Amino acid sequence: MKKRTIILFICSIFICLGIIFKSETVYLYDLVKIIVKIKRTTADITDYKYFDNITIPKSKNPKSWSIHDSYNNVNPTEKLDSIHSELGTVAFLIIKNDSIWHEKYYEGYNENSLSNSFSISKSIVAAIMGRAIMEGYLSGLDQKVGDFIPEFSSGLASNLTVGDLSSMSSGMKWTEDYKNIFGVTARAYVGTGLEELIKSRPIISEPGKSFKYLSGDTQLLAMTIEKATGRKISDLVYEWFWDPMGAENDALWQVDNAKTNMEKAYCCFNSNARDFARFGKLFKDNGYWDGETLLDSSFTRKVTSPRFKESPHYGYGFWIGKYNSMDFFAMRGHLGQHVFVFPDQNIMIVRLGKRQDKKTEREIYPRDQQVYLEEAFNMLKIYFDEV
Repeated sequence: MKKRTIILFICSIFICLGIIFKSETVYLYDLVKIIVKIKRTTADITDYKYFDNITIPKSKNPKSWSIHDSYNNVNPTEKLDSIHSELGTVAFLIIKNDSIWHEKYYEGYNENSLSNSFSISKSIVAAIMGRAIMEGYLSGLDQKVGDFIPEFSSGLASNLTVGDLSSMSSGMKWTEDYKNIFGVTARAYVGTGLEELIKSRPIISEPGKSFKYLSGDTQLLAMTIEKATGRKISDLVYEWFWDPMGAENDALWQVDNAKTNMEKAYCCFNSNARDFARFGKLFKDNGYWDGETLLDSSFTRKVTSPRFKESPHYGYGFWIGKYNSMDFFAMRGHLGQHVFVFPDQNIMIVRLGKRQDKKTEREIYPRDQQVYLEEAFNMLKIYFDEV
């Protein structure tokens, strides 16, 4: 009996090692394949060209933004031009009173060009969560993840809620590192087994206690929403937002592979500056769009406000800050993708581009963000006394 137990134990070890090595082999294959294809080891706003995607069609009733009477009458400041050149800006918009006041494109881009939003997607998933609550698929921010995904129904994970995931307070074992090509963040981006990867991540500290930015949180949130609704988030974003908001262009949402079609929900929603700005306007206007309620107003105020006193810069999928005593919230993504929203001033600033300031990129308010805001408001002051 003892000998049999030892043999079974040894067999179990070999089985586990086989699974591990198989997983490593699959990822290494995925990694090498994509490096050969794109000829680099870093992410880029054009990655949608090299990965599988789901198409989100443009609205059945596309609606253009209004153009301000003084559209493009003020040229970018010298400092703004300089940082656009330095960091590879491809699109820069200033929207005042829901009209495009300033609009410039660079490096061959135009108003219809696709660009990867990276973590702007996290704000979009927060919107989908809010609508799922509004429609009754989720009971609220306190809905337990384990009610829909059994792998998160025991131990510390049994206390995990969708609100914890959206506010980046899951306690998940995850290292947010964009430079380590063998790390979990790269595996989520490059690998073809995203669902298995997320389900393998344990909850190692009590959820809902403190902020820690983890892309795995948003991916698990999207998986939970899909289980709750029985529908894909790409279908939900079209029906609940993209179509009623009058998006003028098709969008692409990158997936882990063409067979499973699992959207990389924490990133990789590809669109353009004008259509990304529609989500900023939706939250600025407390969930209303052309007289229709797309989100509950109490939800929009909740998610654009801090959850934790110790982390006043983040709410639920949105960054929060002040500039010259003016409150703003923002959708932000890797390499300096930004949609800044100043509700009281009715101003939005959108920047899409290829790079961000490397020295300050890990800071809460990096240098390039401050320059975009400072110079945009310097331009606005020429026409508008209230800014």
